[in-house]
Amino acid sequence: MQIIPIKDTPAQTVNVTLNGQNCQLNIYVKSTGTYCDVYVNTVQIIAGVACQNLNRIVRDTYLGFIGDLFFNDTQGLSDPTYPGFGTRYQFMYALPGEY
Repeated sequence: MQIIPIKDTPAQTVNVTLNGQNCQLNIYVKSTGTYCDVYVNTVQIIAGVACQNLNRIVRDTYLGFIGDLFFNDTQGLSDPTYPGFGTRYQFMYALPGEY
């Protein structure tokens, strides 16, 4: 498993290579919660997925993403929100078999 560094801001784009995949991750907060978009090599894999504590974001292998992403609340069981990104709420990447 790998922690993906994110900033404690309510909207951000993170560019990171995960298991050889060039990824763009958009993380943003709306009045109804935190959401994520995932792009691999500029191709959108998913969009507008609600982020919940320890709940996988991509989920389906047919989308072509190797592994999965999720948030981990290091101080309890709350769903991720701002403030707290990168400290209380860690953004994680896991390879298949690690989740």
